[in-house]
Amino acid sequence: MSDSIAPSLTPQPSQYQLFCPNLPLAVYREIVAHLRQVMGVEAGLLPQRSQKFDYLQSQVGGVWIRYATDADAGSRRRVEQILAYYGDRYGDWETVMEKADRGMKDKGNS
Repeated sequence: MSDSIAPSLTPQPSQYQLFCPNLPLAVYREIVAHLRQVMGVEAGLLPQRSQKFDYLQSQVGGVWIRYATDADAGSRRRVEQILAYYGDRYGDWETVMEKADRGMKDKGNS
C-alpha cells in the first residue's frame, strides 16, 4: 500500500473476490456489513464451492467487493483498512479465481 499523494497511473480493479481460509461465516457476514457502510462500495458473500462438508472450512466461498464509479481513494483506503484488520486476526486474504462466465452475485447469503 502506497502513501503517495499522486494518483496511480495504473487502473484500480473495480471488483474482486477474496477469501480467507478457516474464516467463520459469522465473521464473513460482519466484514460484508462493514464494507457496505463504505461510500461507493458494494459487497456480498460468495457461495461455498466445495461439494464436501469440512468442519474446518468456512461455509462460504469468500466475499466479493465492487467499487462504484464514484468511489474515491478514501473509500478504497477504508476497504483496505477493514480487510487488513480482519486479515491480522484470521490470516491472509487470497484472491478467488473464477471462470469468466460466472458473475459476482450475492445469493442472498448475507
